[in-house]
Order: sequence, then structure tokens, then C-alpha cells
Amino acid sequence: MKASVFFVSALLLSAAGASAQNNQSINDAQIASIVVTANQVDIDAGKLAASTSSNAEVKKFAQLMVTDHTGVNKQAVDLATRLKVTPEDNDTSRSLASGGEKNIATLKGLKGAAFDKAYVDHEVAYHQAVLDAVDKTLIPNAKNAELKALLVKVRPAFVTHLEHAKHVASTLKAK
Repeated sequence: MKASVFFVSALLLSAAGASAQNNQSINDAQIASIVVTANQVDIDAGKLAASTSSNAEVKKFAQLMVTDHTGVNKQAVDLATRLKVTPEDNDTSRSLASGGEKNIATLKGLKGAAFDKAYVDHEVAYHQAVLDAVDKTLIPNAKNAELKALLVKVRPAFVTHLEHAKHVASTLKAK
């Protein structure tokens, strides 16, 4: 499982680094695709954890991830629709989707405490990687003021999710 956690972190960080190193910026349509895909990955994992975990705190956290990330996706899709921007699939969004599928496959093979630990450890790494990508790539490259404002607006929720995931992880270690 640790390999998949690091894969997600490396993927998002390399996307941020590649953009900066190559002086290539991603466009708003690509950012929209990355945002929607990143949220969907967390929604899918949250749904699985909410239905699989027997730990009340993990289930509660997972349901919060589903609710919050569904809300962010709705805002992103509504904004893209209003601006007549079609999310543009790109290497980062495709890699995120593939990594999400691999994470789900890994989680489906686990039960009990091993499932809970793997899910929560992934959430910690994933939210840190997403925050890094938001700060280093998505916000700096967003050209549309409304898109940039949405990214800035939802950033504190990702910080809260990261801290919440760290808290849940610490309670799992205590058991």
C-alpha cells in the first residue's frame, strides 16, 4: 500500500514540477479536468471506505470525503459549464484516474484494521499531494479569475481534510 501512497504523491508533485521545469503551463480546461478527476478519485475511495470499514471514525471521515468532494466537483462542473469550458483530459488527469483505480483495487483486497490503515494513510498522502499541486501548479496556472477563485476558496477544505486524516491515522496507531 505504501507504494500506491507514494505513487499518488509522486504523480501530483511531478506534475507540478514538470510544469515549472519545462516552463509549460497547463490551461484552464486541463486544470478543470485535474480538479474533477482528483475529487472523483477521493469520492470513489470514500464510498468504498464508508461501506467497508467497521471503524466508526473511519466511516465518518470517509462519508465526509464523499460529501465534501462531491460538493467541490459540483462547483467545478457548474463553473466550467457557465464558462463554456470543456474539461480537457491530460496526462495528469489520466494518471490520477489510473492511480485511483489502483488504490481501489488494493483497498478491495484488504479487510479490517489493514483496510482502515491503508485507506487513511492514502488519504493523508493524497491530500498533501493535492495541496502541493493546488499551490504549485493549479492556482499559479489558472488564467480565469473565477477558476482561480474557486481553487483558492476550496483550498482550506483540503487543509482541513489533511489534518482530519492525520488525526484519524493517529487514532488507528493508538489501537
